[in-house]
Amino acid sequence: MPRMQVHGALVNVLHVGVLLLGPSGVGKSETAIELVSRGHKLAADDVVELHCAEGKLRGCAPELIRYHLEVRGLGILYLPDLFGPAAVCEESPVDLICRLEPWREEVDYERVGITRPRERWQGVDLPALVLPVRPAASLATLVEVAVRDHLHRMVRGSAAERLDARFPGAGPS
Repeated sequence: MPRMQVHGALVNVLHVGVLLLGPSGVGKSETAIELVSRGHKLAADDVVELHCAEGKLRGCAPELIRYHLEVRGLGILYLPDLFGPAAVCEESPVDLICRLEPWREEVDYERVGITRPRERWQGVDLPALVLPVRPAASLATLVEVAVRDHLHRMVRGSAAERLDARFPGAGPS
């Protein structure tokens, strides 16, 4: 399949590639830089080039803007200068999609999480979350927790499933 470009950021968190998507100004770059400051790696900011290799979705930044990140109020930053060469990676798998969107009171956001919604990208089926952006919320923390949960689900299933099973007469809803 040919490469495609999306507007977003790609960060490798605990060896899980997280594609941050959302409207301009929602906080994708700020979330990415906070994750980098916590020791994770930036693969791309603003433009993410995606391609499928061996059945896995992978992403990188176009060479011209590789390792750069733009933050309103600060401008364009070159992350290896600020955080060292370990703060970036040339390419990352895409394992999890996190869609950031401004909090809307009328939206019924996921509260249980027995199963994850999925999206298909270039023939690859990926778990996808919607993370509402609220004032003073730490999106970097939410993304880290989403990654930890993603890794845990691959081994033991969801915490909600296990909790549901503890109730007498309960089973998958």
